[in-house]
Amino acid sequence: MFWHLFDKKAWFAPKRFGIGAGWPIAWQGWALIASYLLALGGIGLLSEQSNAGAKASAFALFMILTGLFALIVWRRTEGGWHWRWGKQ
Repeated sequence: MFWHLFDKKAWFAPKRFGIGAGWPIAWQGWALIASYLLALGGIGLLSEQSNAGAKASAFALFMILTGLFALIVWRRTEGGWHWRWGKQ
């Protein structure tokens, strides 16, 4: 059913210069970015609450979500993350 989501196919292209991922090369990458942005919007709404607990929760959720996003992008980048000097 959803097994094709867990194959080892790359979702992101590597950056041409530097370390990291470039633009998505598969629909799963675009879906991941869209989900991340929607979740950030929800966290932003939570952080607008006036009590300190909501702000602390929003910050914690932001850190966890961003770490998870970076981990998934790192694992799904074609060729991994390492320094690149452009096309060679």
